[in-house]
Amino acid sequence: MKKISLLLLLCSISVTAQLDTKIYDIINAVSENRIKADVKTLTEFGTRNTFSDTISTTRGIGAARRWIKSEFDNISKECNNCLQVFYQKDLVTTQMSRRVPHDAYVVNVVAVQKGTKYPDRYVIMSGDIDSRNSNGSDFTKDAPGANDNASGMAGTMEAARVLSKYQFESSIVYVGLSGEEQGLFGGAGLAKYAKDKGWEIIGVLNNDMIGNIKGVDGVIDNRSFRIFSEPVPANEPERVRKMRRFYGGEVDGISRQLARYVHKNVKTYMPEMNPMMIYRLDRFGRGGHHRPFNDLGYAGIRIMEAHENYTQQHQDIRTENGIKYGDTFEHVNFGYAKKLTAVNAINLASLAWAPKAPKDVAIGGVVQASAKLKWTKVPEAIGYKVYWRDTTSPTWDSFKYVTTNECVLEGIVIDNFFFGVAAVGKDGHESVVVFPNSVMR
Repeated sequence: MKKISLLLLLCSISVTAQLDTKIYDIINAVSENRIKADVKTLTEFGTRNTFSDTISTTRGIGAARRWIKSEFDNISKECNNCLQVFYQKDLVTTQMSRRVPHDAYVVNVVAVQKGTKYPDRYVIMSGDIDSRNSNGSDFTKDAPGANDNASGMAGTMEAARVLSKYQFESSIVYVGLSGEEQGLFGGAGLAKYAKDKGWEIIGVLNNDMIGNIKGVDGVIDNRSFRIFSEPVPANEPERVRKMRRFYGGEVDGISRQLARYVHKNVKTYMPEMNPMMIYRLDRFGRGGHHRPFNDLGYAGIRIMEAHENYTQQHQDIRTENGIKYGDTFEHVNFGYAKKLTAVNAINLASLAWAPKAPKDVAIGGVVQASAKLKWTKVPEAIGYKVYWRDTTSPTWDSFKYVTTNECVLEGIVIDNFFFGVAAVGKDGHESVVVFPNSVMR
């Protein structure tokens, strides 16, 4: 009884959110002009189709990826060689997909900012290098790909410029992925590379189209953006699937928790923005480069504009019936791309500054007027937040702050809520929330 009383006392402690002013500095450091200049340069390679020219210095995917690597190299020089920049590549052949017109290497450009304390723990931001026109296998005709996806690639480079000025406990990876338009080949290659290297991936923020504010439906909106996430891991064990039938968690997989993390962080530091959590892996019937990471069991989400314009996606440049088709430079809103780049940058920083998430979270409280949670200690955490929410709520709405690794929530009936635990670091940065993965009897 004495132990329980102590736990109740500790569990009753609540705190207001601690804000890290460095996050505001990061937001202010993102440059609209640099993003605009980078998008302009990428469009001027004519086409960046995965199977386009690799020899030319001015046109094609080869020239584009060499330029991106040179930019990462320059960023690294400015921060005393803080980035490890390299190519990661895999051969794709015509036998792998009907969308592969000839055998070629799919080459990703990777820049790793190593963490000071946990160098083998990674958070990843990605953009796509490649572009396409109406025919994805046409690698000669122009395909400027200004919004899809020079915007995401430029945002990734800008995030590297801004965050390279700081040091983080965990590593951050900035990557340009190729082969997206032909079957997510670049993401698949890097995900396998990470798995083979034993990377501990906190999360993947895939940015695909972050520069359009006028939708094909006529809506103009420069504040809203979408966060796509799958509900539960595709490769989860059968045991976990069976447990979920009785204990819940249908929308509480690791990617969904990452989406909630981004949503909460944006609401805290960029309240003028409207993050929309979309309960779907990706757009209806379409795909993005976070999916190959999801396939291997990593947390990954897609961050993108809220309102797409299909006349400017996967289109030959032309005018028909007074409508200008084509993904060209003049359609990109760079102020908006700056905002979404800042969204990524603050979440990369928060995750890389945060302690590890609790590994094992157990929950109990059957037929009791209280919920009990216990989890593994996180050495670098100064405390923990025990979250709960209505079972129909998309966000973690209530929490208690505790300094031990167990808690009893008196008066909170376990049947009526979902629960989770996050570790809190010295500057207030939190880990991703961990949904209970075992039951205390």
